Amino acid sequence: MIDIKLIRENRELVRENIKKKFQDEKLPLVDEVYEMDIKVREAQKKADDLKADKNKKSAEIGMLMKDKKIDEANAIKEEIAAMAAEITELENTKIELDKEIKDRMMVIPNIMDPSVPVGKDDSENVEVERFGEPIVPEYEIPYHADIVASFNGLDKEAAGRTSGEGFYYLIGDIARLHEAMLACARDYMIDHGFTYAIPPFMIHSDVVTGVMSFPEMEAMMYKIEGEDLYLIGTSEHSMIGKFKDQIIKQDTLPINMTSYSPCFRKEGGSHGLEERGLYRVHQFEKQEMIVVCEPEESADWYNKMWKLTVDLFRSWDIPVRQLECCSGDLADLKVKSCDIEAWSPRQQKYFEVASCSNLGDAQARRLGIRTKGEKGTYYVHTLNNTVVATPRGLIALLENNYQSDGSVLIPKVLQPYMGGKERIEPVK
Repeated sequence: MIDIKLIRENRELVRENIKKKFQDEKLPLVDEVYEMDIKVREAQKKADDLKADKNKKSAEIGMLMKDKKIDEANAIKEEIAAMAAEITELENTKIELDKEIKDRMMVIPNIMDPSVPVGKDDSENVEVERFGEPIVPEYEIPYHADIVASFNGLDKEAAGRTSGEGFYYLIGDIARLHEAMLACARDYMIDHGFTYAIPPFMIHSDVVTGVMSFPEMEAMMYKIEGEDLYLIGTSEHSMIGKFKDQIIKQDTLPINMTSYSPCFRKEGGSHGLEERGLYRVHQFEKQEMIVVCEPEESADWYNKMWKLTVDLFRSWDIPVRQLECCSGDLADLKVKSCDIEAWSPRQQKYFEVASCSNLGDAQARRLGIRTKGEKGTYYVHTLNNTVVATPRGLIALLENNYQSDGSVLIPKVLQPYMGGKERIEPVK
């Protein structure tokens, strides 16, 4: 949610931002908010003037009663009663208009960073840099579900019986490798100065609407029937929600935390679920990172955060690239975002394994997260980034470390989490 001052002072900037996101249907909202805001301020001024006049006249009543001017005092009482009724009407009008304004402001997209490339959808995202050499070995790399099956590591049939499509059992060395990646990612982030947390896996609706747009919520979130609770789609939701309605002490900023959680997503729409594999599923696990910081520091934190993910994946011998999200692929709350994509030697292309986002003060404004300093009380900036999400990260590791004999090499940094194993062997 943007600052309403932008609409008061620079409507053209807001309109141009909407056009760059190819959301022209939202353009009328800008003028609607502008006109309603004028009416709100007019109602507020008139109510304030009436209150001042009412207080002045109330003071006169005592003097008139003292001088036994009963009729004049009663006449003023009638005026005051009329004023009170008008003040109530003005305040009710203001409440209604404020709600209308908020409903529209929640839909108007955040102002993007000038560096964001303009494009209609994810097909126009821009590759910025590659890290590691993408290699295609001479031998064939099987489909990841077949690699996992060769280790007796996957049972989707049983998961179908217990839970339905989009769920899975990971078993044996594969399950252990999955958890090794998460544990390694956790320790890696702690070593880089992030505080570890395990957050609630369910959150209230006001937190959901504070951290994401309504269309995103509808597409992603599972609601708990009969309760004001949603299963989280990522721990960023509850981690940012942790600071809801707080004034954070300035000397504690920046706050940088890393969190583990299971994640639950509908994965509906055009992408759909992956019937055989693990790429698109309803449930997965993730190590996340979030930062709450001073506004002027968020751009630097954004670059630090995505680079941490790059370095982690490179330590697992996985080539990756950074892909800048274009305007049409940028969620409405985001100022700037990029994806980290891992190389798939089987498909001979990259696929998304992480996403880093700077949301400016959009989430803070919605959730009331502020700090107080020499320049008064103001909203902080929030950022989030995937450290690793599995099993998607697991797919990248298996493909890039797969050997011609069917075994998978364990990267050195993961070996301590695998009991010292240097490779895992398929089940004969």
